Amino acid sequence: MTRNPFIPGDPKTAHVDTFARDNLPPPELQATVDFSAVPELAAYPNRMNAAVELLDVQVAAGRGARRVFHFPGADWSYGQLKDRADRIARVLVDQFGLVPGNRVLLRGPNNPMMAACWFAVLKAGGVCVATMPLLRGRELAYVAERAHIELALCDVRFRDEMVDARERAPILKRLSFFSNTGAGEDAAADLDAAMAKAEPRFDNVDTAADDVALIAFTSGTTGRPKGAMHYHRDVLAMCDTFARHVFDGSADEIYTGSPPLAFTFGLGALLCFPMRFGASVAFVERPSPEALFDAIETYRCTALYTAPTMYRALLDGIGYRDLSSLTKCVSAGETLPLPTFEAWHRATGLKIIDGLGSTEMIHIFVSAAGANIRPGATGKAIPGYEARIVDDEGNPRPPGELGNLAVRGPTACKYLDNAERQQVYVKDGWNLPGDIYKADEDGYFWYQARADDMIISAGYNISGPEVEDVLLDHPKVKECAVVAAPDPERGQIVKAFVVLRDPRQDGPEAVKELQDFVKGEIAPYKYPRQIAFVDALPRTETGKLQRFRLRASEPNTQSLE
Repeated sequence: MTRNPFIPGDPKTAHVDTFARDNLPPPELQATVDFSAVPELAAYPNRMNAAVELLDVQVAAGRGARRVFHFPGADWSYGQLKDRADRIARVLVDQFGLVPGNRVLLRGPNNPMMAACWFAVLKAGGVCVATMPLLRGRELAYVAERAHIELALCDVRFRDEMVDARERAPILKRLSFFSNTGAGEDAAADLDAAMAKAEPRFDNVDTAADDVALIAFTSGTTGRPKGAMHYHRDVLAMCDTFARHVFDGSADEIYTGSPPLAFTFGLGALLCFPMRFGASVAFVERPSPEALFDAIETYRCTALYTAPTMYRALLDGIGYRDLSSLTKCVSAGETLPLPTFEAWHRATGLKIIDGLGSTEMIHIFVSAAGANIRPGATGKAIPGYEARIVDDEGNPRPPGELGNLAVRGPTACKYLDNAERQQVYVKDGWNLPGDIYKADEDGYFWYQARADDMIISAGYNISGPEVEDVLLDHPKVKECAVVAAPDPERGQIVKAFVVLRDPRQDGPEAVKELQDFVKGEIAPYKYPRQIAFVDALPRTETGKLQRFRLRASEPNTQSLE
């Protein structure tokens, strides 16, 4: 592992490898942060380790025997999770040579061992870089190189793409594999065996509250994923703002849902939130309507976190499945359509809590629950945050006027070594998530549109330029452009406009060939569900692509679903 020089006597960081801290935005480019509005945040000490606060504190309080994970073949207690996380942390340090500040890539679906690895990395003072299981080797290699990652812990079932990533990214020197339950039944799961043999005790690293705990990669309109860095205190802040004061979490809850732990939405909803209050979570590795119904019925789940697309899909099964245990439902990842909110309320009697958040700010910052819900509105700025509507110069807009949503509070955007994008996201101390909203006289925010070219499909953020880069690698493609197209089921879908080198090669066969090519290079959900073959792309006199003209056109669209 990389061992960068440590500054002797520096009380601000426990990191020996200071890569993350060295690549934070300069202070003048960071947003204003404020902890005074929420008592829990105002009381945070200067030194804290998020893993200790979420896990060890619960065990120390006598809750070690309390259930934390519900999972086929692995119903773990808090004490069992701590034991495994401590053992993995010891393996990381003693066998893999991890030092505080090293980044560790995590790859796997939502399961107990993925969570144990996350806690182990933080306990050892490392920086978690969790990735979705759908990512391909090309994407994983980029993350490894961008964050200077030498070690990856991966679910053994996703080994092939991880090996491919190592071949593409020489910096990725060591891979270790785990099973979903840590039972060691697969001989290739070397981390399971090492964990079982390791000492069951670990001295947690005394990290600073503002030591980087995780780097979450997200895609933007530039086409390259951006690393959003978050401190240990940020992990706790998302629990002590939305989860505590809007969701009103308690120890009696049993959570379930669909967002991956690699998304900060999923990290909060399905790991940090329940554990902050001593509750439990039912993990679903491959979320589908049937799988979520099964989890809710089997474990009598009380809290459901998912995207509007999944709520619409679940509506078809209501009446056939038992959802009587549910008391709270939260939606995020894309705007919640009013018809979906109303249909769910009619079918279940439950009002969906809509939430607006971003990877850059770790979790939800605008929402409303219970009697405070105003159907059709996203909600208000949650406790600890301020939000307002501004024009392009940052001047406040009056109620009813459209503008850019600006937010500030205890968490903020901190891009990894990306001053150019940092200056776009943060202006005058405010975070600009890229959403067009209007506010009413009562402080409720009403979503209007995205301010950039991000495609939000079924809760997934998809960068059009990233898909374009892959299509351009295909030998038949001369030029291409990717935009969002409206879709009644997914909200939006990826639509590609392609100029072929030989126009005679268009047709259904070419559509499938290009779609399969994209699926093989990047996560399958990013592939263009519609492809239009065109003679040329619309451009300005200076050669700039006119995407708005593509969105308004319907030329020769072909789709193979």
